[in-house]
Amino acid sequence: MDLSNLKPAKGSTNKRKRIGRGQGSGYGGTSTRGHKGQKSRSGYSRKVGFEGGQMPLQRRVPKYGFQNINRKEYKAINISVLQDLAEKRNLTDISVDTLIEAGLVPKNTLVKILGNGELKSKLNVKAHAFSKSAVEAIEALEGTVEKI
Repeated sequence: MDLSNLKPAKGSTNKRKRIGRGQGSGYGGTSTRGHKGQKSRSGYSRKVGFEGGQMPLQRRVPKYGFQNINRKEYKAINISVLQDLAEKRNLTDISVDTLIEAGLVPKNTLVKILGNGELKSKLNVKAHAFSKSAVEAIEALEGTVEKI
């Protein structure tokens, strides 16, 4: 071994370019950013969907209809589903948390109980909304309905 064979230990050197470290590095001056223009400046960030001044796709595509920003979307659950759940788990009280645990409803979702199907047992149901037929079916068996 002599001075002509010396090498740094494997993994100890950094192989990436060191940008902005003077002319002798080969990456000084404009520091690989090219000359002038918006992208050469510090603090530049491009908007998502920016197409170089061309009209962006989301503005070119035609839009129609009315989008109500205050719309509340409910996950619909029929009383037949509640009956099945009550039979499987031997429940009398059913709330939104019960439906989430059963995997019928995702978290942070509004739930509306609909009156499709047949209810055979007395249930106490708590949900965000109910249809008239669901309320009638639940109360016909002396169950209770509570809006959250």
